[in-house]
Amino acid sequence: MSISKQEFINKIHLIISVLIVVPVSFVYGFNPSSEFDIHLNTVDEHNFFKAIMGLYLGFSILWILGIFKANYLKLALITNLIFMLGLGFGRVLSLILDGTPTFGYLFGTFAELFLGFYGLWVLKSRYQSATNT
Repeated sequence: MSISKQEFINKIHLIISVLIVVPVSFVYGFNPSSEFDIHLNTVDEHNFFKAIMGLYLGFSILWILGIFKANYLKLALITNLIFMLGLGFGRVLSLILDGTPTFGYLFGTFAELFLGFYGLWVLKSRYQSATNT
């Protein structure tokens, strides 16, 4: 199965997102203190992080569908850019209001903003002519 250069450009950020979001979801869901300065003490806190894990895995499934099935690509692009920009701008707000987090979260902020804006660029460049008709 060969992939064209344009397909690679249109989908690489979805692939990167899946490769990062799936493992992070399991860390959040089962052992967040192993990678982050997070220590869960109540059942509600554990429940919250398991829900985040499920949300991350659900979006990852949609992005995988977009990678392999053309009719899911636009939806995958839209959800990925909303997911990444939502996380990124939330982290920027936290930087302003709460201060500087650990390196993992700081790196995540830049990576999420990059992936989100990359997805916006792909969406605009791929579908702009369709919206002008």
